[in-house]
Amino acid sequence: MPDLLSELVSRQEPYIALAERYHRKSHFLYMGRGPNHPIALEGALKLKEIAYTHAEGCSAGEMKHGPIALVDEGMPVVAIAPQDGLRDKMINSIFEVKARGATVIAVATEGDEELAGIADHVLYIPPVSPLLTPVLSSVPLQLLAYHIAVKRGCEIDQPRNLAKSVTVE
Repeated sequence: MPDLLSELVSRQEPYIALAERYHRKSHFLYMGRGPNHPIALEGALKLKEIAYTHAEGCSAGEMKHGPIALVDEGMPVVAIAPQDGLRDKMINSIFEVKARGATVIAVATEGDEELAGIADHVLYIPPVSPLLTPVLSSVPLQLLAYHIAVKRGCEIDQPRNLAKSVTVE
């Protein structure tokens, strides 16, 4: 796993190119299913925290219960769609947002040519057990948020209004 993560982190060019293209966008939607749903939530949170950009994370299975209403022409939608038992359902969700004009940035398993023909952009992760895809899928989302923040001129090492710890009273 450490070698796979190092390999992912070494691929900076696609993220720089996407940041160049999308850093001025005001709204992003992140979607995933099953074990990748929390990764979609975390990806949206990272973009909010370090790039100060509105982002919503959701379960792709719940798109028709509200999030789909947010999608309009040119809105970036980040879809986590590795090759697992939920991939076909994710592809259906991708078609739903594309039908509403979204621009889809997919996180997919290397070699997934079908998804490359559907999404506008694809960020690849190495093939691993479906149980491990959330670990690898989080890296592209972090790198995307990082490069968008850099392009927007944000202070990444000290994001505004964030505490190092959270205390609930």
